[in-house]
Amino acid sequence: MPGKWLGAAAFVATAWVLCMATAAADDAPFKVGFVYVSPVSDAGWTFQHDSGRKQMQSALKEKVVTQAIDNVPEGADAERVIRQLASDGYQLIFTTSFGYMNPTIKVAKQFPKTYFEHATGYKRDKNVGTYNARFYEGRYLAGIVAGGMTKTGVAGYVDAFPIPEVVMGINAFTRGMRSVNPKAEVKIIWVNAWFDPGREREAADTLVS
Repeated sequence: MPGKWLGAAAFVATAWVLCMATAAADDAPFKVGFVYVSPVSDAGWTFQHDSGRKQMQSALKEKVVTQAIDNVPEGADAERVIRQLASDGYQLIFTTSFGYMNPTIKVAKQFPKTYFEHATGYKRDKNVGTYNARFYEGRYLAGIVAGGMTKTGVAGYVDAFPIPEVVMGINAFTRGMRSVNPKAEVKIIWVNAWFDPGREREAADTLVS
């Protein structure tokens, strides 16, 4: 599943390669930081990232030290937190939300010896990479299910922000739905937040009513 892949293999593999690359010159633990846009709860995007962090820590043991900072708003706060991790000597920093893109690029230019991995963005630099998972595959399948179950030919979709990674998922869902129900329609409500259960519930209730 995309979430399981995102939460484990990507982080373990990347950190392992970087740890091995520096092991010969330095016996100190490799320091890896994570910046999360929402709290670490029992499900979802941040939960999967933190599961990956814990698995990496378990796999590499004393070879790695990790720190996760959650509930960091996108914007000035993100830039401050990312810069602090870099200043504290973290050699690899995962910035895990689309809105961290510009702050990540800005801080990376100031810390050229630090590696950065940014989730779902499209800007890169010599020490900044990007990563994503194939969410569209699961959303296409969800669309097929919705298209087969709907009695009205209309499906509701609650989503965060109209940015590339999100629009990609909506398009995949719609194409899946129309593969079994060519006249199907998808109604979208944007909540303009990555984590706001109250607004998400209100939007879902609006679509149902």
